[in-house]
Amino acid sequence: MRMKTKVLFVCIHNSARSQMAEAWLNHLCGDSFDAQSAGLEPGTLNPLVVESMAAVGIDISRRKTKSVSGFLAAGARFDHVITVCDETSAERCPVFPGVAKRAHLSFPDPSQLSGSKEEKLRRIAVIHDDIRQRIEEWCQELRRAERASRLKER
Repeated sequence: MRMKTKVLFVCIHNSARSQMAEAWLNHLCGDSFDAQSAGLEPGTLNPLVVESMAAVGIDISRRKTKSVSGFLAAGARFDHVITVCDETSAERCPVFPGVAKRAHLSFPDPSQLSGSKEEKLRRIAVIHDDIRQRIEEWCQELRRAERASRLKER
């Protein structure tokens, strides 16, 4: 049995984007990947994100925000570390040291949305749909590369 590829999604507060990315990767590709998430300054889980994800059948309501420093202190190792901050926050987006492959996927910050609750939920749905699509594409790309690598080994 093959070991799952370990992935860490990182953003500033671990309250929305990284939580959604973790949930989508585990939901869509959990047979191949073990995803976790963390933030530089862990906050509280965004209740509108929880509600939006529940609307598509994914319950993240019991998740806790986690700190990058907690993973570092525990000596955690990841195959991939993916930052999911938006471009305007990219310079604050944390870097996770180690030998992991790094990538950056930019998504708007749901905590910065304005408008009524319904307007925010509609825009969060667009963000989580974008995260889902990009995670799905990334997962498929890595699976293709892994299959090609195994074929070369034969």
